[in-house]
Amino acid sequence: MALNLRLRSLLLCLWLGLASAAQAGAFEDFFQAVSVDNASGVKTLLDRGFDANAVDEKGQRALYLALRGEAFRVAEVLLMHPGINVDANNGAGETALMMAALRGQLDWMRRLLERGAAVHKDGWSPLHYAATGPSAVAVRLLLDRGAPVEAMSPNRTTPLMMAAQYGSEESVELLRLRGATLGAKNDRGLAAADFAKLGGREALSSKLAAGVR
Repeated sequence: MALNLRLRSLLLCLWLGLASAAQAGAFEDFFQAVSVDNASGVKTLLDRGFDANAVDEKGQRALYLALRGEAFRVAEVLLMHPGINVDANNGAGETALMMAALRGQLDWMRRLLERGAAVHKDGWSPLHYAATGPSAVAVRLLLDRGAPVEAMSPNRTTPLMMAAQYGSEESVELLRLRGATLGAKNDRGLAAADFAKLGGREALSSKLAAGVR
């Protein structure tokens, strides 16, 4: 009897070890497939039950990584998967829509929104990321879908401030036209004009400062 129990215990340990190794292998295969835009590899693993919302060792989600790396065939597979959570964020609180907005990937922004992605979230928002990127059209898309023009980051930085330092001047002008407050300051006491100066954009800084007076 004791021998049988011991044998069963050993077999259970062996099974658990094999299952753990298989899971680790699937995890590595999945994120490797994402990194090289191997759509068929990703689909095979998803069909076998792999979690489309799993995070890698750095806390990143596959859909976010696919858009960041322009692995669009993998992004297509992930977006169509019934188990995907398009609003799942990474360790930094970033969503797939935020990455698409930063990169100005307009088609993917629209598709994510159609799939139910939230146009706004508290803290750093998709509009902050769009304003930081190169595309004023991405900024307009989010504003047209209801993103608040005065969205506040945790330190009260606004999309206008981000656009003034990093984004296009077209984005700055669009945000102004939609009602962004030029004189608003974040927790460091910096306004949009100060952000433009930090970005080495002296002419824009002067223009923004003049608009406050």
